[in-house]
Amino acid sequence: MDPIVVISILGGLILLLLFIGAPVKPLRLIGQGTIKLIIGALLLFFLNAFGNQFGIQVPINLATSAISGLLGIPGLFALVAIQMWVI
Repeated sequence: MDPIVVISILGGLILLLLFIGAPVKPLRLIGQGTIKLIIGALLLFFLNAFGNQFGIQVPINLATSAISGLLGIPGLFALVAIQMWVI
């Protein structure tokens, strides 16, 4: 696709959103979900950094980040328990 066509389509969408307005509720939910995923990944990073001394290693991926981000510390403990018992 030609770059001018892509830029004109994006510019038209931006103008359309400026006149009509962006749907606030879905964008807010997407933003909060993204923040929770990032917090979950950080929790897993620190768990792996400090838990490495005790042999605790939980992989960081989308599913484990979502579990630890949405459920918080209890979700993190659940992931550690599943890691110890199942694997």
